Amino acid sequence: MSSVAEKLAGKSNRKPPAKQVRLRLVYIDFWSAVKLSFLVAVCLSVVNIVATFLVFTIVQSTGLFENLNSLVQDVAGAGTDLRSILSVGNVMGFAVVASLLNLVVTTALGAVVAVLYNLSVKITGGILVGFTNN
Repeated sequence: MSSVAEKLAGKSNRKPPAKQVRLRLVYIDFWSAVKLSFLVAVCLSVVNIVATFLVFTIVQSTGLFENLNSLVQDVAGAGTDLRSILSVGNVMGFAVVASLLNLVVTTALGAVVAVLYNLSVKITGGILVGFTNN
């Protein structure tokens, strides 16, 4: 004979069957895609600016710019000075301009991808996505 505790322990070991749901992605909201791509572009811009500063600082501290400057002066003549061109202000200004251009292009690409996906759904029917309840 089984006790009540053994019966309850046997019932608790069973897992209910996982319910599966299959959904089809048939529309991406244009403004949601633009906002998301803008936020991703802002994050990438910040990463780009910080990485540029860190790489510039490391390269400057290793003395690579001085070696490169002496090489250019030997080849081109004594009138050229790379230290004035590769200053912190110039390099960071270029990084900021590149990041702003990247922000505009990434935001526009997010919008274009959303429009192209919405147009392609009319032909393909969308992406079938499966979800399960664990």
